[in-house]
Amino acid sequence: MSVAEEGEHLAQRLSRIPGFRVLRELQLTGLVDQLAHRSDDLRTVAIVDTETTGLDPNCDKVVEIAIQRLSVDLFGRIVEVERPRSWREDPARPMPPRLTLLTGLTDEDLAGCAFDDDAITILLGEVDIIVAHNAAFDRPFIDLRFPILRNKAWGCSLSQLDWLILGFDGRALGHLLLQAGWYFQGHRAEQDVQALSTLLGCAARDGRTIMSHLLERCDRPNFLVAAVGAPFDAKDLLKVRGYRWNAERRHWWREIDEDDIQGEKIWLDQVVYKSSNGQPTLTKITASERFSRFVNGS
Repeated sequence: MSVAEEGEHLAQRLSRIPGFRVLRELQLTGLVDQLAHRSDDLRTVAIVDTETTGLDPNCDKVVEIAIQRLSVDLFGRIVEVERPRSWREDPARPMPPRLTLLTGLTDEDLAGCAFDDDAITILLGEVDIIVAHNAAFDRPFIDLRFPILRNKAWGCSLSQLDWLILGFDGRALGHLLLQAGWYFQGHRAEQDVQALSTLLGCAARDGRTIMSHLLERCDRPNFLVAAVGAPFDAKDLLKVRGYRWNAERRHWWREIDEDDIQGEKIWLDQVVYKSSNGQPTLTKITASERFSRFVNGS
C-alpha cells in the first residue's frame, strides 16, 4: 500500500468515528493541458482570479492573473478541467506591505514580469462565460487591462448564489471549501481558481451541482434600478435595501430580478420618493453587462 493509499484508508476510518471530520488538501490531478473540442452539449467556463496592488481599478494595477477553464455539460456537471495557468506583471511601483503579507508576492517576485496578453485574451476569448468569486472586483480590472474582453459574459459565485439555500453558511471561498471537505494553502490566484473550480463541482443540498445553480442564475437577465432624484434623507433606507451609490452619475442603484420590478417600484414610490418628483429608471442587464464598470459605474 502506497503512502497516499494508506492515508486515504486512515482518513476513511477516522471519518466514520463520531466527532471527527476529515479535510482533504486540493490536488491538481486529472487535469488536461487543453480542453477537447467544443460541442453543442458543452459549455466552456473560465474561472478567473486576480491579485492587484489595491482596490481601485482606475489607479491600481493587476499583478497576477490565473485562469482555469472547464467543460460543463447541460446538467451543470464539470466533465473536463484544464490545468490552471497564471501570469505576473510588474506594476512599476512597490507592492503595499499588507498585500505582500496576504499574497506572498514581493517586489522581487514581480520585477521585470509581463502578462502574455495574447495567451490571456485567447484563453478567455474562447469561453462562453467567465466566473470569479467576486466578479464586481475582478471584472473592472480585467476590462481595463484587456479591453478586447469587455463584451464577455461574467458570473459571480459570491453574489449570485444563495449559499444558505445550497447547504452552506458564509460566503468566503476558503470557508465554503472547508464545509465541502477541502482545504488549500495560501491566498494566490492559481490556488484560488483551483479552489473555486472544485467548489463549483460539488453537489448542493438538492443534489444538483453548484455550477448548475450558478449558470442558471447567470442566464437570467437582471434589471438595474436607479433611484434617480431620490431625496438625500432617504440614503440610509436605500443602503439598507441594498442600493449602492454611483458617484459619477449621482444616484443610488441596485440589481433586481424581473419578478421583483413591480414590488421595487411600489417600495420606492411609497418609502423613498413619497411626494417628490423623482422616479426610478430601469435598465436590462445581461451576463455580458453584469459587473461591468462601463454599464453601472460600480
